[in-house]
Amino acid sequence: MRVISGEHRGRRLVAVPGKGTRPTTDKIKESIFNMIGPYFSGGTALDLYAGTGGLGIEALSRGVERCVFVEKDLKAFSVVKQNVAACRLEERAELYRNDAGRALKQLAKRGIAFDLVFLDPPYAQQQIAQEIMQLQEGKLLADEAWIVAEHDSGIRLPEAIGACCLDRSSTYGDTTIAIYRFEPDGTSDPQQGQEQTDESEPDTERGTDQLSDEPTMTQRGS
Repeated sequence: MRVISGEHRGRRLVAVPGKGTRPTTDKIKESIFNMIGPYFSGGTALDLYAGTGGLGIEALSRGVERCVFVEKDLKAFSVVKQNVAACRLEERAELYRNDAGRALKQLAKRGIAFDLVFLDPPYAQQQIAQEIMQLQEGKLLADEAWIVAEHDSGIRLPEAIGACCLDRSSTYGDTTIAIYRFEPDGTSDPQQGQEQTDESEPDTERGTDQLSDEPTMTQRGS
């Protein structure tokens, strides 16, 4: 597992020990960024189920200015910190150790609007449509924001979720990538394209990290 392109191209990333975390493969990651980028001129990203932090780090490497990483699991959270530090991205990253729902509520209070959101929850715990609605209700999406949802290919997501319309989707074995575009004025073109493959691969303030067993907001340390 590595950073594929951009400023930190080729940087190896640490995986989370055990089988509890399913990292996005390099092949799928490259496909995602070919669909939404591949490069960016600033903007703010949210990696809501960060896992290893690979998607958020890839976005930063490709030009996104800042990324918020949210991860509830302690081992995975530690790996995100390690990978961010290895890429020397601490000044552009903000880490929360919290569950997704609580983190979204806290971020909404701060008035942050994201240009790019990654939703890659564990397959058994997926509530992607509800979380996309929560992003909209919390005013957490900038106009024309991209939402990248990775889900079990046996699940079919709606073509429209509020003002977010399905732009395209691509399937890789048992994994589907659904790309939504936030168009509050209703100008998007739902289901612009679908692809099917036969691949088998499925703070802003400085502070002190709080790593208690309860989900807490964790701001980056100096």
